[in-house]
Amino acid sequence: MSLRLRDPGRNNGVAPEFTVDPALLDAVSPSGDRGGIMIGSGLNGEPLTVSALRSMPTRIVLVGGLYLARQVALRSMAVGAWLVIATGRPAAWQLLPKAAGNQPNGRPSPLVHIRRLSPVELPRPSEDAPLVVITDGGPTPQDLFPPRSPWQTTVYVLPYLHPQATTIANAADIVLMQRLPIGQAELAARIWRLPAQMMRQLTTLKDDQVIALGQNLWRPLRLVTTAKEQQLLGPVRRGD
Repeated sequence: MSLRLRDPGRNNGVAPEFTVDPALLDAVSPSGDRGGIMIGSGLNGEPLTVSALRSMPTRIVLVGGLYLARQVALRSMAVGAWLVIATGRPAAWQLLPKAAGNQPNGRPSPLVHIRRLSPVELPRPSEDAPLVVITDGGPTPQDLFPPRSPWQTTVYVLPYLHPQATTIANAADIVLMQRLPIGQAELAARIWRLPAQMMRQLTTLKDDQVIALGQNLWRPLRLVTTAKEQQLLGPVRRGD
């Protein structure tokens, strides 16, 4: 089963509804559409969400900069997901625990855990507490936390496409790609059997544009950032 982008007003199925503290939701991002993660807007300005938190193991690949990866993380947290971030650059992710804030007892929120790039025991995901594991391990990441449980989504952050990432890329339920140089666009065309027109489109995307790729899916979209997200992330950009 592939992930689906959902437009308002279309009957694309109903995703579960998760709960999160309203103050946190207001602080980090726009609300999700019944469990969907808002990832941007269509060419006509319509909001687009993806049902990434669901009752089956899910893989998402992000090809691009840290801006995109951290925005997806913020919006996952905003719709009620726990986050485990495995990374070799923990300082780049410290804004997530800051955004989550502290508990009433003054301790950091348990919603976000930043870990090294090594296997650890994960929280048990459930319908009420879905889990998003972000693997930020470079262009050839080890599959340290493959999604094995319902309500677990593993997100692989690839700064660029590499031939050794082909297996992970092919196994993804959905891929979000920012602009690629010609060599990487040619590799993308080989991995996903893209026609020349789509390959060329990957090389001409603006800094705020992304291609959503999946089974029977090729959808250009524009990243949209709220004022509060911009305070955390800075302006929309392609790089880190």
